[in-house]
Amino acid sequence: MAWNEPGKDKDPWSGRGNKNGNDGPPDLDEAFKKLQDKLNGMFGGGGSGGRSTGNANMKPLFGVFAVVALLIYIGSGVYQVDAKERAVVLKFGAFSEIKTEGLNWNAPLITDVIKVNVTGERQYPSRGLMLTEDESIVELPISVQYNVSDVKAFVLNVRDPETSLRHATDSAVRHVVGSSELNQVLSEGRQAIAVEVKQRLQSYLDAYGAGIQVNTVNIQDARPPEEVRSAFDDVIRAKEDEARFKAQAQAYANGIIPEARGRAQRMIEEAEAYKAEVIARAEGESDRFESLLTEYKRAPEVTRQRLYIETMESVMTNSSKVMVDVAGGNNMLYLPLDRMVNRQSVAEPKSQPENFNSRAAQPVESATPLVRREMR
Repeated sequence: MAWNEPGKDKDPWSGRGNKNGNDGPPDLDEAFKKLQDKLNGMFGGGGSGGRSTGNANMKPLFGVFAVVALLIYIGSGVYQVDAKERAVVLKFGAFSEIKTEGLNWNAPLITDVIKVNVTGERQYPSRGLMLTEDESIVELPISVQYNVSDVKAFVLNVRDPETSLRHATDSAVRHVVGSSELNQVLSEGRQAIAVEVKQRLQSYLDAYGAGIQVNTVNIQDARPPEEVRSAFDDVIRAKEDEARFKAQAQAYANGIIPEARGRAQRMIEEAEAYKAEVIARAEGESDRFESLLTEYKRAPEVTRQRLYIETMESVMTNSSKVMVDVAGGNNMLYLPLDRMVNRQSVAEPKSQPENFNSRAAQPVESATPLVRREMR
């Protein structure tokens, strides 16, 4: 007999484990109803009677939550890149692009943005004790000025670029200092060491692919260890004194050598002038002698008298004493003109210069005709 024949009011599945003692399965509609009532109670509903009201209140709340979450998501993806910066965009951890200055947006949770200052100059100071080529210890402070030349390589190629820079700097400095002597490091060789350190450091960073450009390497005042600093200071002062004395000697040489050369040149020119003068005088005398010889041949007596007179005139001009020979006798008149002039100047007062001059001039005037007569 089928379970749904007329006259049969029992369900063949009823009465199995329900609370009324029926043998049927549990009521699914009742289970769903209880679950719905619990949910309505959690969100403000009340029993089965408030079922439609709870569902109506939940729909606008879910919409507001969704809009707010969307706005927060969009806002968190907006960022600003300054003019001195570059932004490296990573999508799911892989390189995507490089953003320049301006306002940009990238999807959060999907992309990562790393901003790097590429125009500002950075500085790394270092200091340490190092061993030189001549097995001396020196303390060398150094500073490296650098900037980012390749932002992609700076962010992606090396885990910590600045740490790599420190290690590369220590390696380059120790290599160069270990190949130099102590005197070079302490004094005049520091500039050359700085240039070599910069070149070697840049080659290391290029090999790493760090994206760093080294601008300047400055080696500051290198100093020996504290235990022997006083002795090294004395050596440095001695070297400075040596350089100063050399400079002073060179300056003196630069001043005295041109002066000596000038004097030598002047003496040479004076000797050349004297030579030319003597030669010219000799040639003139030779020409004059030839002219006199020609005249003498024409008139010997007249030429002889003229030569005698000219000779006596030249001799008597430079003499202050006059010797007068008396004609027809053996006596000679001596006229000490210099003494007579000096005696008269002492004896005569200064108020009578005219009488002195007249008396002093008389012997000269009286002796002049005798001299002239003797010469004739």
